[in-house]
Amino acid sequence: MNNLFFWNDFFIYLEMLHKTIIQGKIDFGTEKSFSKALKMYEYRAENYHKSDTLFLGEEIFFRDTLTLSIPRLVKQTFDKPYRNTVSLLKYCTQFGLFGEINAWLIDTGKILDFTHMEPDSEKIAVQKYIQGTHMLSTHGKEEEAIVLLTQAIDKYDKHAQAYQKRAKVNVILKRYHEAMRDYTKSINLDESNPNSYYGRAKVHMINEDYELAIEDFDNALKKSVALQSIYWKSRRLKSECHFNLEQYEKAAFDLKLFTKKEFQPESPNFLWKRKAFFDYGRVLLSIDDFDLAFEMFDLSLEMKEGKDTIQEAEKLKYRGIARHKSGKNGYIKDFKDAADLGDKEAAALLKSLS
Repeated sequence: MNNLFFWNDFFIYLEMLHKTIIQGKIDFGTEKSFSKALKMYEYRAENYHKSDTLFLGEEIFFRDTLTLSIPRLVKQTFDKPYRNTVSLLKYCTQFGLFGEINAWLIDTGKILDFTHMEPDSEKIAVQKYIQGTHMLSTHGKEEEAIVLLTQAIDKYDKHAQAYQKRAKVNVILKRYHEAMRDYTKSINLDESNPNSYYGRAKVHMINEDYELAIEDFDNALKKSVALQSIYWKSRRLKSECHFNLEQYEKAAFDLKLFTKKEFQPESPNFLWKRKAFFDYGRVLLSIDDFDLAFEMFDLSLEMKEGKDTIQEAEKLKYRGIARHKSGKNGYIKDFKDAADLGDKEAAALLKSLS
């Protein structure tokens, strides 16, 4: 009987194993702050958590750079050491000047826990950055955001995140040269932040430097995980660059992944799904996959909400083209409906067929 209880407890314990992903970096700025964070990490790990954690202090604290750095941990872990580790990281993050750490606990694709950690102390550089970020999200407060983020940089000139956020404000203000300078400075200071690569890639797109944009989007993908919205934003925009360069197979690869991903309505990627279906359809037409192209245009037309500004007439026209090339019925109606909505090319196609 005792053996039975033992094995029951053992299997219950095994069921608590979950996939864990932790990544991020915190810059402490000074030897004093770094040493204090490391000391508290080791003390709390031993005395509060009985060393039941995922990292030893020496594995993630680096004195030469004064940082806490976790490039990426992906492993099966139990619930307790995960939560102990998150608790420790949250505590030590508050000794930092800038940076962020993200942690996920996942069970068969379902997110059981997500924790975002970044400094929120009374240090001037930290507060100016927080205030500047808040202004950035307030329409009409862009100049105030620039001032506050610059003050954060003046206080600590290695503040990579402040450079990244200031670059984002400069993009809003269409100061693309200044934005490029700040994004590059941010990347040079911290190569682990996907937001800087993503932002600079968007500036490259504005300048129609698509090869450079693809390179930066690739880096954004490498530095992020598929659980983050920036990963999928990078995937979608990279496909546009490939399409503009007529690299249709590569564009198809990115769009296939994006269109198959299920986004929740609150996700910033959710309302881009309609455009992605349409873009994927155009790519598939270019590589002669007409049946799947028809499906994509059909899905784009079915979606009632989306951030795209593509006219319904254009979607109907392209669906008609895909129908026609794949030998399906109904293309004449698509062309007629598109023509009735004012699409001149659809009208010409309709005329040529009659």
